[in-house]
Amino acid sequence: MRIAVAATPEVAIPSLDALLSSKHELLSVITQPDRPSGRGQSLHESAVSRWANENGVEAHKPERDANFQPFLSNVDVLITIGYGVILPKEVFESPRYGSLNLHFSLLPRWRGAAPVQRAIEAGDLVSGVTVFALDEGMDTGPIYTQNRFALDADITSDELFIELAELGAEALLHTLDLIESGVKPSPQSDHNATRALKLSKEEGRIDWSESAVAISNKVRAFTSQPGTWTNFRGSVLKVDTPIMSEMKLEPGALLIENRKLYVGTSTTALEICYITPSGKSRMPSSQWANGARLVAGDLFG
Repeated sequence: MRIAVAATPEVAIPSLDALLSSKHELLSVITQPDRPSGRGQSLHESAVSRWANENGVEAHKPERDANFQPFLSNVDVLITIGYGVILPKEVFESPRYGSLNLHFSLLPRWRGAAPVQRAIEAGDLVSGVTVFALDEGMDTGPIYTQNRFALDADITSDELFIELAELGAEALLHTLDLIESGVKPSPQSDHNATRALKLSKEEGRIDWSESAVAISNKVRAFTSQPGTWTNFRGSVLKVDTPIMSEMKLEPGALLIENRKLYVGTSTTALEICYITPSGKSRMPSSQWANGARLVAGDLFG
């Protein structure tokens, strides 16, 4: 089949690699325009744009209101992977077999912008990928394929994205085989549907009066964007890599023991392995504590 892919982030790369080496013809990719970033605000292309240049695949970078039809005139299936723009009906219905979306959750759980992070934050034991046919709803289309992935207790969102990106490539190729065989997708139920709302920086603030499990889930879910943070002596610190302990401390209370930093919660204390002070590089928490010169009564909050 003749394929076009609308995608922007790094997690689309395994699927693009799989499609390029498959029996299908990858005609082009559609990705977000180059955007200014960094201190100099110079233009930077998306990960998908870079991949296209490196692999000799045509890349289109339309503005939000651009006409997509010229990109899809000879396309059998359009595949979307984190493209970043909601496509109108006339666009996703124009390819011969319509359009597919690779979504990083087991729909209908975690419909929306941040399914990987919300699954970890909620303490889900399993995640996965879903390939479904686009419709006018938010991740509500009929489902072709779902592949499950069991979550380790210490997995981060960065790690889960890598795993699901590989799993998603397999799911997409399987779905294309199903389409060629005439298999129709199954309607998606709204029963037990949940929303994966977009993350905000303010939401990353840690409330140390919550349980160790809830805080650990949030820290691992928000790694590395937008990150989780706390206040210390009027400054903002990002924290990451929590480890559960049996120690008891008051919520937010700090303790250095055997060169390890422990922070109290409403249940047991968490060991925090890394800290990123405002305007500085990420460092081991023991190194940060040496510079901070902790005293009795110091708190995170």
